[in-house]
Order: sequence, then structure tokens, then C-alpha cells
Amino acid sequence: MFWQLFYTYLKIGTFTIGGGYAMLPLIQREVVDVRGWIDEEEFLNMIALAQAAPGLIAVNSAIFIGWRVGGWRGVCGAVLGAVLPSFLIILAIAMVFQDWKELPAVEAAFKGIRPAVVALIAAPLFKMAKSAKIGWLTALIPIAAALLIWLGHVNPVWVILATIVITLTGIAINEKMRK
Repeated sequence: MFWQLFYTYLKIGTFTIGGGYAMLPLIQREVVDVRGWIDEEEFLNMIALAQAAPGLIAVNSAIFIGWRVGGWRGVCGAVLGAVLPSFLIILAIAMVFQDWKELPAVEAAFKGIRPAVVALIAAPLFKMAKSAKIGWLTALIPIAAALLIWLGHVNPVWVILATIVITLTGIAINEKMRK
């Protein structure tokens, strides 16, 4: 199982640009649809746990899937496969980027990649929102948070604290209305 997990995450890590969130659709396709290691609901729960835990979402998901499928050996294979491509790619880029970063073609390439990365991140977010049955009213919370941080220059810590307070208040109001 070590080698299956290693190869699966190595393939995902090698062909994904944009970080952990861009990896999510590939991870879902491989572990849910192709290999059947977990089901759709467990995948959504894994994403929630991977986001809540400190660290990279790709590594956290590799730990979860690795443990679920192959125990400690599975964790080692999945994590190694997930981080090795990025490590090697970043190492290679760092070795040559200093000499090439001012070239117009390199600047243009990085500007061209940006919209694709946004799409790679947005697509799984919309799919996860649909699977989790998130409505438009609930979707307004992250949109408002993003706008406050981006346009309002509000510190993210305050946005998180406000969201917690608003959520707990909403839960308390719902509980009282049910009684």
C-alpha cells in the first residue's frame, strides 16, 4: 500500500499548480472516484479536518488518506509522495530563477498562470459547496469575509473572531426558537 499511496500522491503533486486547494479535485478523483479508498461524504469530512488542522491541506489530506488506507506505512507513502514533487520543483526553480526572473517571457508566463490557478481553486470550492448543500445565504459569509480582508483591510484575526461570535449567536437564537 505504501507504493500505491506514494505513486498516487506523487502524480497529484507533480501535475498540480497552485498549492493544496488546487490539488483537491485531483485528490478527490483519485481517492474517491478511481481507487474508492473513501466515499464522497468522508472526503468532505477529510477536507474539513485538513483545513482545521495546522499545516498544509495537501499534507493533512495525505496523512488522513494514508492512515485510513495503510496505517503508518500509508501515511509515510502518501506524505512523501505529496511533498517530494513540490520540494524538487521549488529547489530547481530557486537554483535558476535568480538569473531568469527579469526575462519578459518568464514574467508573462507567471502572469498567464494566475487565472488558471484561480480556476483550479474555485472549481473544487463550488463542487464542495454544492455537495455540502451550502446555500447562497451561507455563501455570503466567506464572500463578506474575503471582501473585508481584501477591500476593507481588516485583520483576518478580527474577521475570524467576528465569524465565530456571529455563528454562536445564530446557533443560540435557533436553539431558543426551537423551544
